[in-house]
Amino acid sequence: MSDWAGKRYWLVGASEGLGEALARKMSAAGVHLILSARSEDKLHELADSLPGRAEVVTVDVSDMDSINSAAEKIGEVDGVVQLAGVYWPFGAKEWNAEQANAMADVNFTGAMRLMGAVVPKFVERDKGHIVLTGSLSGFRGLPGAAAYTASKAGIMVLAESLHADLHKTNVKVQLINPGFVKTRLTAKNDFKMPFIMQPEEAAQQIFEHMTTDTFKRSFPAVFSWVFRGSQFLPDWLYYRLFA
Repeated sequence: MSDWAGKRYWLVGASEGLGEALARKMSAAGVHLILSARSEDKLHELADSLPGRAEVVTVDVSDMDSINSAAEKIGEVDGVVQLAGVYWPFGAKEWNAEQANAMADVNFTGAMRLMGAVVPKFVERDKGHIVLTGSLSGFRGLPGAAAYTASKAGIMVLAESLHADLHKTNVKVQLINPGFVKTRLTAKNDFKMPFIMQPEEAAQQIFEHMTTDTFKRSFPAVFSWVFRGSQFLPDWLYYRLFA
C-alpha cells in the first residue's frame, strides 16, 4: 500500500511507547487514526498533538463487551493494528499467578477478542489489513519469562493461521516481532537488553513493513537471527545454551 492518505486505521494500545510512536508515523503519512487504549487522558493528549485526523475511543481488551462497543462506535476501517500488552519479568521460580493471568488475558486473549470483532467484517467485505504484534521472545521458550513468552507465541501462531486462511483473499494479515524496545514495560527489566531500540526506530520498522506485502518482519535483524536460529537446535543443545 503506497497511498495512506485518508485511510482509517484502528490502533489498539496507542496511548504510549511503541503505539504512540507508530501513531505519529501513520498520522504524518495522512492516515485517519482511531486511537484506543484504557487511558482516555493520554489518548486525547496524543490525538491533539498529531498532524492528521484522530479520534479517541477507549477500550479494554480484557472485556469483550468493551471491544464490541468500540467496534460498533468506530464503524468501518481499512485496518487494525494490535499493540496492547502488559508485562512483568518473572519465571517459574518466582511465579505470580495474578500477573501471569493478566499477561495471558491482555496480550493473547485480548488479541483474540479483537480479531473476533474485526475478522468477520473484513472477510465479509473481502477487504482489510490486520497487523498483530508478536515478539522475538515468542519463537521458543525462554528462561525467566514463561508467561510473557507464551502470550506472544500465541499471537504469532494466531497471525500465522489467519494468514494461512486469508492470504488468497483481499484481507492482508501481517506479523511484527520486535526485540527490546525502550518503553515503560522494558524499564522493569534488571538485565542487559541487547540491541534495544527507541520507540521511534521500532515504529519506523513496523510502518515500513506495513507498506509491503510480506507477511512477517522480525527485528532488529541481526538480533532476530539468534531467536529464529534457535528453532533449528535440538532440545539438548538449546537448553544447554539458553537455560
